[in-house]
Amino acid sequence: MSDTDLRAFYARYIETLNAHDFARVRDFLSDDLTYFGDAVTADLIVSALTDLGNTVPDLHWEIQELSVDGGHLAVRLLNTGTPVKEWLGVAPSGASFEIVEFAVYHIRDGRFVHMTNVHDAEALRRQLAA
Repeated sequence: MSDTDLRAFYARYIETLNAHDFARVRDFLSDDLTYFGDAVTADLIVSALTDLGNTVPDLHWEIQELSVDGGHLAVRLLNTGTPVKEWLGVAPSGASFEIVEFAVYHIRDGRFVHMTNVHDAEALRRQLAA
């Protein structure tokens, strides 16, 4: 895939996440997939995203920066939302959050084969508990 194709692929992925159409996320995932280096299934990723969407029904991802290098993507995202269920040990209070997420992906044959992401969970907890 060209850099332009990879950018369009990732934009479609984020659109799918923001539509909370988590079942369609499977279309972006390889059968041979790792998350933080561990082998995972597409079902596990879809289930985790579905649970997250149920906990934070207005969860939104916004691409801030995107870098493409061959089949690798690095992205800085702004994530926002308001949990309606307990999350990260914090009961829902109506408090919203805004955090930065950094993610790295490897794409082969038009599908993610490796995914990694990090965010400041402590900053997130502080915002929810405020």
